[in-house]
Amino acid sequence: MLTKKILLDVDPGIDDAVALCMALFDPQLEVVAVTAVGGNVQPEQATRNVQSLVEQLDPPRWPRIGVASSPDLGLPSRNVMLHGADGLGNANFQISELQHRHASEKLIHDEIRSAPGEITIVALGPLTNIARALARDPSLVEMVGEIVMMGGTLDGVGNVTPAADFNIYCDPESARAVFRSAAATKTLIPIDITRQVTFGFDLLDRLPPNTSRVGRVLGKVMPHLFRSYRQELGYESICLNDCVALVAAMHPELFEIELTAVDVELSGELTRGATVFDRRRNREWRTNVAVATKVDVAAVQDCILRGLATAGAASRG
Repeated sequence: MLTKKILLDVDPGIDDAVALCMALFDPQLEVVAVTAVGGNVQPEQATRNVQSLVEQLDPPRWPRIGVASSPDLGLPSRNVMLHGADGLGNANFQISELQHRHASEKLIHDEIRSAPGEITIVALGPLTNIARALARDPSLVEMVGEIVMMGGTLDGVGNVTPAADFNIYCDPESARAVFRSAAATKTLIPIDITRQVTFGFDLLDRLPPNTSRVGRVLGKVMPHLFRSYRQELGYESICLNDCVALVAAMHPELFEIELTAVDVELSGELTRGATVFDRRRNREWRTNVAVATKVDVAAVQDCILRGLATAGAASRG
């Protein structure tokens, strides 16, 4: 069976954890590395979360792990903490101390250079690491197979400010650098799309059993996400935004994609981090990013549920 090589860049985050469960046990994917980036939690905690998740899940093939560092301007403070103080529903997973630690941007650089044109980067957090890897070696843009990014907003309605999505808002300078880069294929999965795919409380009954490693991990973190959505946002259902972006990388046929001209606002007092699209009839900006504009909601929900079932069956014991 042919496998697709992917590199996951994550800021765990409970939905990042669910996406990791799906990816690490998918027989159609070869996860060459998982790189941590600050976002939902500070960089040091993001690194601990990546390591602890890989250790708890113990996949058949362990990916290399990248260490997060802070964006140049630091991370903004969050008003709503959906994922708990540790980012994983306060599960407090234990980890071992790694002897050889590699910076995320260097690991991205090395993995792309070792397999030119073969690796898809799936960026589920702020784009700090991706921008730094491209800046580290400008020739890298010619070697990236594809970059699939979760973030931004088509309709201009944000989720951390009135205008900005959280991932872009955390490090808009890096987002602009990636959007403007000459990387061949860049696909953005905005929150307009990801938040259409929701799951009710019955998802808890459909998680893998705790006789599997995936079931034990998700059983510890998922109830917290449902409580947070209800208590903090007043929602009876949750969004697994990062899982939707992972599905987009695996099954692009489930999405309608449009090539667009997009940039990121850096200096607006009210709009910093907003994704701005040039939709004028006589557009002046060049098209630079493919953006998902429609999604087959039922099919993506099914992909996520089947992915979790597969992961549960492959992680028994």
